[in-house]
Amino acid sequence: MASRIIAQFIVMGSGILGRAVFQAYRQAIANASKTGVAQEAMQNAVRKAGKAINAQEARQILGVTEQTSWVEILQKYDKLFENNAKAGSFYLQSKVVRAKECLEVVYRTKAN
Repeated sequence: MASRIIAQFIVMGSGILGRAVFQAYRQAIANASKTGVAQEAMQNAVRKAGKAINAQEARQILGVTEQTSWVEILQKYDKLFENNAKAGSFYLQSKVVRAKECLEVVYRTKAN
């Protein structure tokens, strides 16, 4: 008998909690659309996507020229990445990674 009451209590409680969470979610979406938070978040995402580095900036970060081979670029990348992993900053390390990724795209298009 007691287990049946406990089971009913759990079922009712989970139903009430589920409805409360759903209503809170709907209210949060309504508040975000009223205040413009959703639009601002979308605009920030677009701005961040537009800040991708170009090939010239990537070469400056890695300290290479247009004539540098891909093997030399990888060596420079490994050296800079390891130096920043030990005592450098995460920001510089991420810049080095983005520079390598950018030049990787450039060298792949040159190969094709």
